[in-house]
Amino acid sequence: MATTRLHIDWTACDGRGLCAELLPHLIGRDEWGYPAALTGGVSARSDIPIGQADLEAADEAVALCPLVALRLLAD
Repeated sequence: MATTRLHIDWTACDGRGLCAELLPHLIGRDEWGYPAALTGGVSARSDIPIGQADLEAADEAVALCPLVALRLLAD
């Protein structure tokens, strides 16, 4: 079964927080307002594992990110 991850492009992100609003149980915001994975530590900071139940919200976050800083990746 393929694993899906939400990739955050840090060079494009400016911390608007839409992804944290759409996936509040997976993504919080750091002290500067940038998205931060709530689980998985530093290794999951740029590639947040997405379960099947969160796939629709993650897809919406990708579509609505105003700076196109998000992508869904499948292994």
